[in-house]
Amino acid sequence: MTCISLFSPFRSLSPPILSLSLHRKPPILPLFSSRQNGAVEDEDELEQDVVDGDDDDESDGHAYAIDLDALEQEARHAAREYSTSLSRELIIDDEVDDPKDSGRKQKRPKNTSANIPDHLLPRVAIVGRPNVGKSALFNRLVGGNRAIVVDEPGVTRDRLYGRSFWGDYEFMVVDTGGVLNVSKSQANVMEDLAITTTIGMDGIPLASREAAVARMPSMIEKQATAAVEESSVIIFLVDGQAGLTAADVEIADWLRKNYMNKFIILAVNKCESPRKGILQVSEFWSFGFSPLPISALSGTGTGELLDLVCSELKKVEGTENPNEEVDHVPAIAIVGRPNVGKSSILNALVGEDRTIVSPISGTTRDAIDSEFTGPDGQKFRLIDTAGIRRRAAIASSGSTTEALSVNRAFRAICRSDVVALVIEALSCITEQDCRIAERIEKEGKGCLIVVNKWDTIPNKNQQTATYYELDVREKLRSLDWAPVVYSTAIAGDSVDKIIDAASTVEKERSRRLSTATLNQVVQEALAFKSPPRTRGGKRGRIYYCTQAAIRPPTFVFFVNDAKLFSETYRRYMEKQLRKDAGFSGTPIRLLWRSRRKMEKNEGRAAYRTQASLAPRDRKLALTTTT
Repeated sequence: MTCISLFSPFRSLSPPILSLSLHRKPPILPLFSSRQNGAVEDEDELEQDVVDGDDDDESDGHAYAIDLDALEQEARHAAREYSTSLSRELIIDDEVDDPKDSGRKQKRPKNTSANIPDHLLPRVAIVGRPNVGKSALFNRLVGGNRAIVVDEPGVTRDRLYGRSFWGDYEFMVVDTGGVLNVSKSQANVMEDLAITTTIGMDGIPLASREAAVARMPSMIEKQATAAVEESSVIIFLVDGQAGLTAADVEIADWLRKNYMNKFIILAVNKCESPRKGILQVSEFWSFGFSPLPISALSGTGTGELLDLVCSELKKVEGTENPNEEVDHVPAIAIVGRPNVGKSSILNALVGEDRTIVSPISGTTRDAIDSEFTGPDGQKFRLIDTAGIRRRAAIASSGSTTEALSVNRAFRAICRSDVVALVIEALSCITEQDCRIAERIEKEGKGCLIVVNKWDTIPNKNQQTATYYELDVREKLRSLDWAPVVYSTAIAGDSVDKIIDAASTVEKERSRRLSTATLNQVVQEALAFKSPPRTRGGKRGRIYYCTQAAIRPPTFVFFVNDAKLFSETYRRYMEKQLRKDAGFSGTPIRLLWRSRRKMEKNEGRAAYRTQASLAPRDRKLALTTTT
């Protein structure tokens, strides 16, 4: 019987590998295909098996073949099954701000228009004083719970963008913070904006806290002004239940004085009853605009509101081919503890004051999305998030808003491709940083560690960064594969390196190894270190390995018994994959799939899929390596 062995150069270093018989009938699937010149086919034509060892009870002289199509299909199924089970563990339930809110979730039809970049869509800004329901209306128009809505003033501070459509029109809705034009004392401003100078600000001098509080209203107003400047339609929202206030009068005067060239709609919110709504809007006629009664919570009057909005918008035409593929735009979430410089990094990258930067802890509330184009033309979606504190600290503060903000931050991690974990240089690594790192790894997201405020490290030399990185990797062991970037965002130093590193990480996260390359890497790892034997003398054997998925890269190992491969050996296999194949900045998942022993059939044996040999409820032997 003539036999050919795969990877014969390694036979002297590793246990005997499975042989392919070339006599009689061909195998189920040929492991080698030849072109006219006799060269081996590439990944689509070449499927090689990696095997380790041959137990005595299976060395019976028969030839063996592998049904590669079945194994590849089973590997993809295993990867999907594992990803689904992991998602169930990490799921974050949508919070409901009001128990009555659960029955009013609006299911909006999918927009059938072609994908249009955000910057090409017309903008509609929602402005008004604090706590009139701007975020509730924003959520109603864009569909979903994008903005945090609680019965508390000053929750929204930055600009929050969302896509909306009505009929054939598509546009961007901009939620803004409450505008406070009325002169007030510092104590009243803190009350109206729910600002605290105690939580998370112990290390900041009292004078700096008070100065930051004094600047907060002007910074919120600056964000609202920027939204109005770039919008063609302005929705001026007032509270019908509270009635006309001095703040409403000043905002109306401000709009009439500066923005009469734009289309202004006066919407009177909280008019749930159509009959009472007529009475509620009567006093707002004095503003010089035609008031429209609406209810952001129930949706009453929002149809008429959208008709008015679209009457002043220009229709943006999409691409001619609706089936044209749109390039994937990687999303980069900027996360970390409070006051480490996340908003400063975002502002330095986009080149404008996109978000408010303040020493006040918890300044950023919502997850703020921004478009960004790199120097090479690559587009990114940057997501600024609220600072993530420990659950115990959030519970002790009793702040519902902070809990929702942290919830939004975790969601930003979930919907991102790459996460920039920001740490403060002088603080180094804390326990909360480790928890965030573990969450990033479990989510399967690419990651880079940004050491911000690098200028605060005294007496730096050429070895400082090296020693600092060693300390970071020692304490953040779950992210030992993540690159480290040093920056000073407030001065704009080295922030471009963050985008360069994130772009590289995204490419590595989306990379797929050819089967031939992967099997060679695995075989070299087996040659260097074979799976250990158990006390009973059994040894783990690898029959076949394939990459079943990307984002993150997922590899499925078909073995004789997954229990024979210890956690130590599985970590060793991951290290060898990283050493020989790269994958810097991304977690990789190794799933171990047990196989039944070969069954003889008419003088030869064949591996069959586990689906045909065992009940479907048989548990997978899977593991995620770190």
